[in-house]
Amino acid sequence: MKKTGRVHAWTIATVVALAAGAVSVPLMSSGAVAATAVDSPWDFAGRGASVPFIEFEAEDTAHATTNGQVIGPDRVYTHLPSEASGRRAVTLGGAGQYVEFTLTKPANAMSLRYSVPDNAAGTGQNTTADLRVNGTHLKDLALTSRYGWYYGGYPFGNNPGAGNPHHFYDETRTMFGSTLAAGAKVRVQSNGGIPITVDLADFEVVPGPIARPAGSLSVDDFGAARNGTTDSTAAFQAAVDAGKAQGKVVYIPEGTYTLWNHVIVDGVTLAGAGPWYSVLTGRHPTQRNLAAGIYGKYVNNGGPSRNVTLKDFAIMGEITERVDGDQVNALGGAMSNSTIDNLWLQHTKVGAWMDGPMDNFTIKNSRILDQTADGVNFHIGVTNSTVTNTFVRNTGDDGLAMWPENVANVNNSFTHNTVILPILANNIVTYGGRDIKITDNVVSDTISNGGGIHIANRYPGVNSGQGTAVAGTITVARNTLLRAGNSDYNWNFGVGALWFDGLNEPVNATINVTDTDILDSSYAAIHFIEGSTKTVNFTNVRIDGTGTYMIQAQSPATANFTNVSAAHIGAGVAIHNCVGTGLVITQGAGNTGWSPGSSTCTGQWPAPNYIYPGGGGNTTPTPTPTPCSPGTGDVARGKTVTATSQNQGFAAPNAVDGDANSYWESASNAFPQLITVDLCGIVSARSVVLKLPPPAAWATRTQTIAVHGSTDGTNWTPLSAAAGRTFDPASGNTATITFPATNVRYVRLTFTGNTGWPAAQLSSFEVYATGGPDPTPTPTPTPTPTPTPPSGNLARGKATSESGHSDVYGSGNVVDGNAGTYWESVNNAWPQTVTVDLGAATGVGRVVLKLPPAASWATRTQTLSVLGSTNGSSYSTVKGSAAYTFNPATGNTATITFPATSQRYLRLSFTGNTGWPAGQLSEFEVYAS
Repeated sequence: MKKTGRVHAWTIATVVALAAGAVSVPLMSSGAVAATAVDSPWDFAGRGASVPFIEFEAEDTAHATTNGQVIGPDRVYTHLPSEASGRRAVTLGGAGQYVEFTLTKPANAMSLRYSVPDNAAGTGQNTTADLRVNGTHLKDLALTSRYGWYYGGYPFGNNPGAGNPHHFYDETRTMFGSTLAAGAKVRVQSNGGIPITVDLADFEVVPGPIARPAGSLSVDDFGAARNGTTDSTAAFQAAVDAGKAQGKVVYIPEGTYTLWNHVIVDGVTLAGAGPWYSVLTGRHPTQRNLAAGIYGKYVNNGGPSRNVTLKDFAIMGEITERVDGDQVNALGGAMSNSTIDNLWLQHTKVGAWMDGPMDNFTIKNSRILDQTADGVNFHIGVTNSTVTNTFVRNTGDDGLAMWPENVANVNNSFTHNTVILPILANNIVTYGGRDIKITDNVVSDTISNGGGIHIANRYPGVNSGQGTAVAGTITVARNTLLRAGNSDYNWNFGVGALWFDGLNEPVNATINVTDTDILDSSYAAIHFIEGSTKTVNFTNVRIDGTGTYMIQAQSPATANFTNVSAAHIGAGVAIHNCVGTGLVITQGAGNTGWSPGSSTCTGQWPAPNYIYPGGGGNTTPTPTPTPCSPGTGDVARGKTVTATSQNQGFAAPNAVDGDANSYWESASNAFPQLITVDLCGIVSARSVVLKLPPPAAWATRTQTIAVHGSTDGTNWTPLSAAAGRTFDPASGNTATITFPATNVRYVRLTFTGNTGWPAAQLSSFEVYATGGPDPTPTPTPTPTPTPTPPSGNLARGKATSESGHSDVYGSGNVVDGNAGTYWESVNNAWPQTVTVDLGAATGVGRVVLKLPPAASWATRTQTLSVLGSTNGSSYSTVKGSAAYTFNPATGNTATITFPATSQRYLRLSFTGNTGWPAGQLSEFEVYAS
């Protein structure tokens, strides 16, 4: 779904073509055209934030008319309407096209959410819209793409050549100069030229400026400059230092103040005239990691700060890219016993990135908009803290997050918040944490690589050894999840609206999900993946509308269900379960619309089918792809292909277009890189032919490539181990890799090196199957020699299975011939097993086990036994349990011999490891003697 080309050269037709994807949208004539009503995140009384505005969607004919073009509904990442609220918007493509809102309440201000196309350089372009009230021009409204439009894979950049455009929308606010009565008509009209896409408008009555408190200090008294470009950081710092020393409030008058660096606060109240009046902005002109922000003192520098109050002002940043190492957040550092109240935070990297340890910190009554990364992140040792009654929209990463990277987060809460349209990741998440509460929130319209609410032992430092893992009782109560979850572009399958992940180690807390509505989920409603999860208690939960399943179980889980209803399940089957008895469901009373027996385990993920009656594209399912078959000859030609990355316009489809002059090139200096082709059906693959462009300019190079195959796109079998493949122009710049015929639908190449360029490169990725033409001339048959007993490593390249694995460390790594790759089991759960299928009963008498030879793999002792089977179900002990030491000084290798025995399957059963709480193995070699 990556797009390349000159995205600035858009006409209205191309805007709609890009935005609508496969959905057909008629051009609207003058006047209003009916649009299906969709659920709004503001429809759920008592949940979410109480906000001062009323919101109107541009396409909602109950409150708006337009002669522009409705785009959407569409939930496909990188499509313009997918990032619109409700997945619809209106594009104004020419002069005179408009959206006109009719007020239902008085208003003197408006915030407009919109998108304009980027320019070719990715630096943004500007335009204006004609803002009219009751038919009369009021002002030109300045619009820009400067703060939006990111490209490529994480961490994203501003280069359109990287493809994968996203983060399209921005918001601008304006005051009318008077209060308009209910019934007034506010029109946003195109002046022509650059198309404008209008998503929605928020209208409110902004109260007058808050007067300077009696006895307070003003930043102006210390030399701060209003409405200028002069840096006022020093003046602000002097004012807050004096405020602390004198015990006085520090006041920010009405105006815009430029700050080039952080202001450090401690023991002081910093108060403005209101977030529409007192504004902090700015960025250092040369040191790009310095920008406007209010920070507490870090713990390693005399912190945390204490007794800080920040209220009634805005921080409107100037951040136009994501650089994770830059401290360009609106709020940061550590603040204990402190309160953030009625702030407006926009166009910074993170609204509030709080690095503890710190205690008793509150953010309330605030707005956090248009961030390049998280809205809020409680990072490292944040305790007894909360975000409440806060509105978050259009974050570039998680909306509200907790991540105790190396010190536990305890007893924090996210409550009564509305979190909409995180462009990447989750609306609300706790990565680890003890006794966490996520209650009374509304989350909606997740875009990619995340869900509505997420509870997980994920990300570095989250583990029980440091006390940072999920623990105690996690309360998820009285939340509404609307159009949540979406497709993960790395996993290539859907993520659930409410999902649980035990990647680092099993989730062993008590998780109570109560009184919750999961509506119109883009994929599954409930999702378990990686590691294992126990115990989740679902009580009084309403699931209505899923793109796929009610439950998607990709890892073991224990869950209890009481009074849980399910309706409008898109897949028609309630449960996707490929972990068998690993999914333990206990049913209490009152469950309706589903049963544990309604389950499937398919080799192909279904396209989402939106049948929820509330709207949002639900009555228009994602179109079923045109049926196809593998065909004959090069069965990869013209098929769907994906890659982990691309450089400039050198996209993955170039490798299957039949043109040896066009090519795919991955991102540079980032191995491994993968390219995967979906053959559109099961074939008996036996070889791949790989090519680079033939011109002499492409000098000889050797690329290290492994080949894997899969029938379901999830479980992969080695077809050919990693090895150097030489591409020489003198012989056509071609490398042919053959292997035993194997039934596969997907073929994947993994690149780990290239002597000619620091990236993976490929112009043709051809796959040949039994029954198709030979990739090379068929040699004259030679007499079949008398069979000889197998020799060498009998396990090399054979099929494997496992009890489970951590992260990407699957069991296929133990038979790939590469000691640098390895299998690692699920952590902290013994025993763990890894099994190799030798293909037929074979005489064996010795196994050689290896760990990576790198010096960083310190000596460790693993306790394991060797089991054998002729049928894959009944196993006998070949070698009893014993401790085997792996020492880097002697090659990190252990050899186990046993009396000769005939076995088809050999299994290692691990019950301990002194170096890591999991089974670990880089090579599992099997020999006849």
